[in-house]
Amino acid sequence: MQVLVASNRGPVSFGRSEDGALTVRRGGGGLVSGLASVAAGTDLLWICAALSDDDRTAAREDPEGRLDRAGHDTGAVRMLDIPEKTFQRAYNSVANSTLWFVHHLLYDTPNAPHFDAAFRRDWQAYAAYNAAFAGALGQDAAPGAKVVVQDYHLALVPGMLRQARPDLRIAHFSHTPWAPPAYFRLLPDDIATDILEGMLGADHLGFLSERWAGAFLDCCAEILDAKVDRISGTVTHRGRTTRVGVHALGVDGAELRERAGRADVAERMAQLREQVGGRQLILRIDRTELSKNIVRGLAAYWELLLNHPEWRGQVVHVAFAYPSRTDLPEYRAYTAAVERLAGEINDEFGTDTWTPLILQVKDDYARSLAALRIADVLVVNPIRDGMNLVAKEGPVLSDGGCALVLSREAGAAAELGEDALPVNPFDVSQTAETLNQALLLGAEERRERTARLAAAATALPPGHWFAEQLTALDGVH
Repeated sequence: MQVLVASNRGPVSFGRSEDGALTVRRGGGGLVSGLASVAAGTDLLWICAALSDDDRTAAREDPEGRLDRAGHDTGAVRMLDIPEKTFQRAYNSVANSTLWFVHHLLYDTPNAPHFDAAFRRDWQAYAAYNAAFAGALGQDAAPGAKVVVQDYHLALVPGMLRQARPDLRIAHFSHTPWAPPAYFRLLPDDIATDILEGMLGADHLGFLSERWAGAFLDCCAEILDAKVDRISGTVTHRGRTTRVGVHALGVDGAELRERAGRADVAERMAQLREQVGGRQLILRIDRTELSKNIVRGLAAYWELLLNHPEWRGQVVHVAFAYPSRTDLPEYRAYTAAVERLAGEINDEFGTDTWTPLILQVKDDYARSLAALRIADVLVVNPIRDGMNLVAKEGPVLSDGGCALVLSREAGAAAELGEDALPVNPFDVSQTAETLNQALLLGAEERRERTARLAAAATALPPGHWFAEQLTALDGVH
């Protein structure tokens, strides 16, 4: 069986050793783990963009950009050397500054979006970017192969590929939420139509929750006037029928625990325990992404300390905010706001013997795993999230039981809501009181909730998630 995967980011990237030689770095995430578990016995090819100068150098070593020598466990890789201007316009201006904002409902609508001639130029780059992927897939796919396209960066690929290679069995998976019709209509009418029709070029569309799949069906019905069957989960438009399915993504518990049991994690656990000093630990781990709602989360911690002075000196909030999309001004400004508020909290409440908030704005995976093992409370309060795997990783790794404060707007809430403590992510006062409730939970209740949360989090590991999508393409002609 030949399977081709298309995604903006690949399973490997390239860097340089001290002597200047190219070195391979393995990627991470659920998609990589899922592929690794089904790759055996499969003719697997991953097609992705070359994201750095070193990636482009490696891609240019082969006329087709194939990197079969990369030495990873997810099949061969083909990196596309897409012109830098095309990539930046498609990736930053359209995918991350437009489609991401639409699906996460992030716009300050009195001021944005603003779709003008410059945006039309950017949209042409997005179409060209998608066409490059569709062309590579069409070139490399054997007759009747299965093609699995990933995410909002490549929404047009299924339709383009369907037109060129009608023999292929095509799936597309959305890792983000999907906007409801009223918000999706912020896009120019023709572009909204192009995206929906591009997606419907697939035989099967996958979403992380029923809520996001339902929103897509609503968009098809209201914007395209397509025939939508909500019982069977199908959309019929222009003579073709596309199935819409839900494939929740969990974590590989054994793999995660093995990584969290290594020496570098133990070392960071000791460091964190020394910093926290026997106090209760409230933890959050996010990218400095606008949708992650870090500022309101920190404001809720401020209100907790203000309204419940008994917690002063008794709790420490550790916030890991990993840099994200630093080439976009909105993200740089948001990171600065996070750092500013953290400083204000420490200035307001800190003492010579107690630092209320420890903020780290840099990548340190081992430290994140260490913190998840020892946290008493985990805060996951996004404005909107396709799933949010941190909410699932926390209970799986917790050594002694961890209360999960979880936004009702995260896709994970559909699976974890009964044992998490739900919050409205916009309600700072409610979140503050929920933090107080979480800190007051008894040890036995925390352990029982954590055990149930961990069971739910590992019920659908990445291998199962990816295999489900391949199975959905069986029988497609």
